[in-house]
Amino acid sequence: MRVSLIRLAESVTKAPLNLREASATLLPPLPLYRSILRAHRNLPPEMRSLGDVYVKSEFRLHREVTNPAHIIGFLSQWKIYLEQMPDREGGRFYRGKKLDPTVFEKMSAEQLGQLYEVMQSTKDLWNSLAQKS
Repeated sequence: MRVSLIRLAESVTKAPLNLREASATLLPPLPLYRSILRAHRNLPPEMRSLGDVYVKSEFRLHREVTNPAHIIGFLSQWKIYLEQMPDREGGRFYRGKKLDPTVFEKMSAEQLGQLYEVMQSTKDLWNSLAQKS
């Protein structure tokens, strides 16, 4: 039994791990989904609930997508999001960033409406938190 565990732990190749290449690879949808929800555990409760609901609905909406370009775009953007989440060890907190104007210009009217709804929801959430403290 012990020999098989050692064999399982061995690398498939003898080449050193290229971290840039490894971070550029995509995760399959289910492990990515679980990793995002796990990363949300480090958020304040209000942000976690908002994030969990949003992630679950987005993955549910994209479950039946068959276009490879859409799938790759969807998974790569969520992987970028996951990499920006706070980690347990460092305790850093993601504060957000400005939306790239070129991305903003490429959005459809529906996407802009969704972005506006997210903005309003987060403003309401932060206002309610500010009033509590």
